[in-house]
Amino acid sequence: MKKKNSAAMILVLAVLITCCGTQVRSDASDHRYKTGDPVPLYANKVGPFHNPSETYRYFDLPFCITGHVTEKKEALGEVLNGDRLVSAPYKLNFRKEKDTEVVCRKKLAKEEVALFRDAVKKDYYFQMYYDDLPIWGFIGKVEKEGKTDPSNYKYFLFKHIQFEVLYNQDRVIEISTRMDPQYVVDLTEDKDVDAEFMHSVKWKETETPFEKRMEKYSQSSSLPHHLEIHWFSIINSCVTVLLLTGFLATILMRVLKNDFMKYAQDEEAADDQEETGWKYIHGDVFRFPKFKSLFAAALGSGTQLFTLMVFIFMLALVGVFYPYNRGALFTALVVIYALTSGIAGYTATSFYIQLEGKNWVRNLLLTSCLFCGPLFLTFCFLNTVAIAYSATAALPFGTILVIVLIWTLVTSPLLVLGGIAGKNSRAEFQAPCRTTKYPREIPPLPWYRSALPQMAMAGFLPFSAIYIELYYIFASVWGHRIYTIYSILFIVFIILLIVTAFITVALTYFQLAAEDHEWWWRSFVCGGSTGLFIYGYCLYYYYARSDMSGFMQTSFFFGYMACICYGFFLMLGTVGFRASLLFVRHIYRSIKCE
Repeated sequence: MKKKNSAAMILVLAVLITCCGTQVRSDASDHRYKTGDPVPLYANKVGPFHNPSETYRYFDLPFCITGHVTEKKEALGEVLNGDRLVSAPYKLNFRKEKDTEVVCRKKLAKEEVALFRDAVKKDYYFQMYYDDLPIWGFIGKVEKEGKTDPSNYKYFLFKHIQFEVLYNQDRVIEISTRMDPQYVVDLTEDKDVDAEFMHSVKWKETETPFEKRMEKYSQSSSLPHHLEIHWFSIINSCVTVLLLTGFLATILMRVLKNDFMKYAQDEEAADDQEETGWKYIHGDVFRFPKFKSLFAAALGSGTQLFTLMVFIFMLALVGVFYPYNRGALFTALVVIYALTSGIAGYTATSFYIQLEGKNWVRNLLLTSCLFCGPLFLTFCFLNTVAIAYSATAALPFGTILVIVLIWTLVTSPLLVLGGIAGKNSRAEFQAPCRTTKYPREIPPLPWYRSALPQMAMAGFLPFSAIYIELYYIFASVWGHRIYTIYSILFIVFIILLIVTAFITVALTYFQLAAEDHEWWWRSFVCGGSTGLFIYGYCLYYYYARSDMSGFMQTSFFFGYMACICYGFFLMLGTVGFRASLLFVRHIYRSIKCE
């Protein structure tokens, strides 16, 4: 029954996200055309090639406007993605060829020349969509001719676009563009210039079926040399997992077996014999942690984010996030996060009640703000930056209002319902040992057993299992590379969870063996420390592997990556604590505790 419910939920989510995130596809690519029929062509945005977050509306640059500019109605995910589609000045009717047709003539003022020159200097590109197929091109070129002094460079604006369209019967299959280097406008000097924008269109027939027209974009991430690297990443991660699990299983089983035999002999020996090791603290190991409301809220948020990741992977594996399904991922994140808020409320409140907490309402408020609070503050700052730059990343008031309504009418009620269900569950904390009235003093420990060195050890191994795949994810999210190998990414995610659970369990055992009974928060922060390593990788990627620059792009990159890494910290911290809790309960259930 549960499997049927899960399958139905995944199907509903896939339909909902496909409907919400693909309005343009339903308006354009489902059409069949006759010769001479107009095919929709939308200009989307322009921006520096190396700064993917810094994009502007197409007509923010002084391109010529041939008539009334119509804005395309966009879905929530498309707006979040920074898409702002408007009708393009070029007309490409179905199977109608054109040979160097003038679109419009425009006299560029000195200010407009300077604007175009600055854009060419920053490697601006444009993006359009023709029958929902993406088109890119650079707006100009820099001619250096071996000159080392930038003041001697020459700047040119492309004014002739050559379109080549492939069709199969009455369907558009593929489109490509080429900027003709012979037709340019010299932008080097600050003076008025005459520009004549032109385009030509060539049509060719192809045998490629309509259903496979998007495979061209998917295959770019499945090229043999890329697949070899991905499989090397998988093998590297699997070897890490096998070595780690084998090592830990061997060590822990042997050590625990000796411990169980030792403690069994101790029970038969004299009663006044002093206990040592993890059995010695059996009266303190289940003493509830400090700041238990915050701890329960962190577990609730981490459980929700874990559920969110599982649903995202399920949708990816069934093919919802195909290339250039604009905004589908953002729509999925918003919808699923809202629908899973009840899980956070239930998990946090039920665990808080188990920890004998009294103010469950305050715990619920803390749960609602623990992840969304920092995300909201980051968004407010970055949206202000985007507004100052007049970038498309700045969300319109209507979109912000929609998100607030989703939070108010969906997220908050489900969170409260989950909290009420958790409060009424009245489950008791299952502790195999009774907790003593007064805590034992923790003996002095060497420096490497303190929290920070343990976090460094706990985060390094899971990070080493995923770091190769991280590059491709970063190049997709913060670049123009296409990532579609979700099956490999899902395997890496499973490996990440396994390594995190095992390393946290091992460090928890060594902590208890050193008679340190404050393992609750330690297991959480050790499990989540991989998020800190990912943020450290952000620094390396930004300075060594990318060409991003400028205040807006830098703030967007480090701001939103901080939120993502914080989410990973909560999610993996929850995984680490849950694994440690199962382990601790198991070992203390295996001995006799008075």
